[in-house]
Amino acid sequence: MVMPLYDDNPFTQPIKPIVTWCLIAVNLGVFFYESGASEMGLDHMIDTFSLTPAALSGDMSARGWVPAFVTLLTYQFFHADIMHVLGNMIFLWVFGDDIERALGRWRYLAFYLLCGLVGGLVFAAVDLHSRIELIGASGAIAGIVIAYVMLRPCAKITVLLGIIPLRISAYWVIGVFVITQLWNLGASSKSDVAYWCHFGGMLTGGILFPLMKPPWVKLFECMQPVPDTVVRIGPNPAARASAPDGLR
Repeated sequence: MVMPLYDDNPFTQPIKPIVTWCLIAVNLGVFFYESGASEMGLDHMIDTFSLTPAALSGDMSARGWVPAFVTLLTYQFFHADIMHVLGNMIFLWVFGDDIERALGRWRYLAFYLLCGLVGGLVFAAVDLHSRIELIGASGAIAGIVIAYVMLRPCAKITVLLGIIPLRISAYWVIGVFVITQLWNLGASSKSDVAYWCHFGGMLTGGILFPLMKPPWVKLFECMQPVPDTVVRIGPNPAARASAPDGLR
């Protein structure tokens, strides 16, 4: 498994990613609240706030007081265990700040929640009669990951491959992530991992990010060809030279 640790610009941007930090704090806070609940209380909490396809489609009534359509949002803030929440929050920590700075805080929050919402809808649409409960921020974070590779595909990311630290380009890291999700879609019914939710989040992120980004945010900028003519500063600062073969 490839686990990202940080990218090549941690803590250097003047605009602090307040929304990302708040989302991490809320997810961790909810998880620790879950951890302190009794087994009966935890079961009731998950029944109330998780997304159940059968409840969303009307095959059954909601298990708690929260209406079924509202659970498209609430399910995103509950997690099954410590590895589930930490894995999601590490991805959000590494990738979320750049997307927040690109979109602005309120658009970023809307983008995050919409990716999770559509991820939940895709999960439910695969089997509208299912009574399996869905929890976790993975759908929203899958959308963030896709937005990141559209924004900074060449950024260097430090990852753990097993216990080996590597520094590689974002398109490799995220490419492995995407391939893994797609590969596992066929086995999703036999797994505890909601791969269809991840797929819905990725698809939503890929569609929404170009539509929601400000005009000055360029996509795949580092992969654009170098102009044929560039400015070179020589001994005389006013001196300019063309470089038809690229940078000299």
